[in-house]
Amino acid sequence: MTHKFFLAIVNILTLCIIIAGVSLFLVNDGYWVAFVLIILGLLCLVSLIPFKINLKSIGPDIFFGFIDNSILAVMAIFGGYFAGVTGAILGGVVGNAITDGIAGIFEGYYAEKLRAESIVEERTVLRSAVGKMAGCLFGAGIVFLIANILNM
Repeated sequence: MTHKFFLAIVNILTLCIIIAGVSLFLVNDGYWVAFVLIILGLLCLVSLIPFKINLKSIGPDIFFGFIDNSILAVMAIFGGYFAGVTGAILGGVVGNAITDGIAGIFEGYYAEKLRAESIVEERTVLRSAVGKMAGCLFGAGIVFLIANILNM
């Protein structure tokens, strides 16, 4: 295992632990969850600074995660509203399958656009993982924020 790969894995696992810990701590406080998810998404991006990764190069991954989790969160909210826990799980699972396909379209389009502009957007463990994590957190955070505003 290369030193760079090891540091990437440590970064990703550290982010996973922080995200899980903070999420568990705030699980019963719906109001703050939206803001915290967005802040955790920013933390993911800040964690890339020591690796000197151009944020524009992970745009397709952020976009994928954003679309993926925002639609998934909406489907889980509606599933939970109409059918409780089972509905939320089903909404999340079906939503994830659907959104992976939809988000993949946008991720591919964005990646092709960056290549056409000669912007390097190569996929690496760190870029793909952290970009998608950040996008997922942003997407879910914004959906929670809107749900809170609409009192859902």
